[in-house]
Amino acid sequence: MAWVESIQKAIDYMEKNIMENITIDSIAKQANVSPFHFQRTFAVLTEVTVGDYLRRRRLTLAGEELLTTDAKIIDIAYKYGYETPEAFSKAFRRQHKVTPSEVRKHQGKLQSYNRLIIQVTLKGAEPMKYSVVEKNAFQIVGVKREYSSVAEGETVVGIPELWNEVNQNGTSDLLFQLNDGVVKGVLGVCGQVSEEQKKANVFDYWVATSYAGKVPEGMLYLEIPASKWAVFEVHGPMPTAMQNAWKRIFSEWFPSTGYQHAGTPEFELYTDDDPNNPDFYSEIWIPIK
Repeated sequence: MAWVESIQKAIDYMEKNIMENITIDSIAKQANVSPFHFQRTFAVLTEVTVGDYLRRRRLTLAGEELLTTDAKIIDIAYKYGYETPEAFSKAFRRQHKVTPSEVRKHQGKLQSYNRLIIQVTLKGAEPMKYSVVEKNAFQIVGVKREYSSVAEGETVVGIPELWNEVNQNGTSDLLFQLNDGVVKGVLGVCGQVSEEQKKANVFDYWVATSYAGKVPEGMLYLEIPASKWAVFEVHGPMPTAMQNAWKRIFSEWFPSTGYQHAGTPEFELYTDDDPNNPDFYSEIWIPIK
């Protein structure tokens, strides 16, 4: 349960400091994980980013103040981090579908986003098939792109487009041909995040395969460090089956085991089959400690 407690501690920290200009680094520190992995875990569990959660909670509290106090709208705007009443009104209307002035006149309804409390749901009816394996370091080759780690929602904007690109231009076919069998398949890899990337809230994402030979022209290489891995089976069409598997891993598996994410690159493994097939087989590989 330590994992659940650490995530809840970070949420409690956000709530306690909701009026402050808190950073993702300070939030992730409460959970004792890297900023990247905290943001990823949070987005998988809640389907919103940390930034979205903070914004929604602040605008919820602002709406309550408009209803229950006589504070000026401009003062409430500044209190909740908006530099101008216009910016506050725009954000407020986007969430609540009414303006601050209309709320003051008791017109319309507020959209309330309540404080998050992490709970473990004991399901048990549907088992999760996984194994724990140890592997030496191995090399991957492929294409790499940089993405924002604070993108909207659970799926990072741009990654599906990258997969469409490599599937259409023949890159994925070449990667299947290059595969050396150390890890069989084409991989979607969330790479290591540098200090510069942490500051910019970005990370590297690879479409690659395990291959120890000469790096093909137009591709890059990355060494995946020796690790102990939790390898989860995923059955079903993409992307729904993969998204559901990630959610179960973070909401059920991690809380009920003594394992933690090791903080090194994780990846999804895809086989050479039709991803729309209802029986499509894929895997999730997570480095653990």
